[in-house]
Amino acid sequence: MKNSSSSPLFVQLGALILFFLLSLLRSPVTASAEIGFMSPELAAFKARWLMAKNNWGILSTISVDLGGAPFGNVVSFSDGEPGHGFGVPYFYLAKLEPKGGYEINGTRAALTVSEDPLGTCRKDAQNPNCSRISLTGKLKWISLENPEIKFAQVALFTKHPEMKDWQSYRSFQIYKLDLEDIFLFYLFGSPMHLTPKDYLKVPPI
Repeated sequence: MKNSSSSPLFVQLGALILFFLLSLLRSPVTASAEIGFMSPELAAFKARWLMAKNNWGILSTISVDLGGAPFGNVVSFSDGEPGHGFGVPYFYLAKLEPKGGYEINGTRAALTVSEDPLGTCRKDAQNPNCSRISLTGKLKWISLENPEIKFAQVALFTKHPEMKDWQSYRSFQIYKLDLEDIFLFYLFGSPMHLTPKDYLKVPPI
C-alpha cells in the first residue's frame, strides 16, 4: 500500500508545474513589465547614467512662430566634465524658434535623450529595451556675471571643444534646464517618474 502522506507533495509539485506553464502563456508585455521593475534609486541612477554618457538630444518647445505647435531641435548638451556628470544639462544656444527672435530665457522645454547612440542596447531606438529619458523644466540663461558660468563653460567645452570657436558669435549664450520632472522609459509600461530631488542626489557619474 502506498504512503498517503506523499500525496500533498505531489499536489504541490503539480500546482507549481501548472503555475509555470500558465506563466509562459502570459503576454510579453505583462512579463517584461514585471521583469523590468526598478527601484526609484536604480531608476535615478540609470537616468543619470544616460545623461552623463550622452552629449546630444532633442530639445522641444511650444513654438510661437508656428502658432503653438510643438517644435523640436537637435542640440548638444553637457551635465559636467567626463566622469563628473551632475545631471543638469547645459546648452549653448542661439535660437530655438524656426525664425528666431524670441526670448529663450524662461521658455518651457523638454529634453529627450536615448540610449541608442551609446551602442549599449543594440536594438531599434524604439525598442523597449533601449532606455530613454525626458526632462522637463524651464530654460535659464547663465550670464557671464553668474558664478555658475565657469562650471557651465568647462562642462560644455570639454565635451564639445568646437563650441569654444562659437564664442565670437554673440548670439550664442549658455542656458541650463531648471528641472521640474524627469521620466525614464525602460521596458514596457508607463515611464517611471522621478523627482529632481531623487534624480540629483545620485553621486556624480
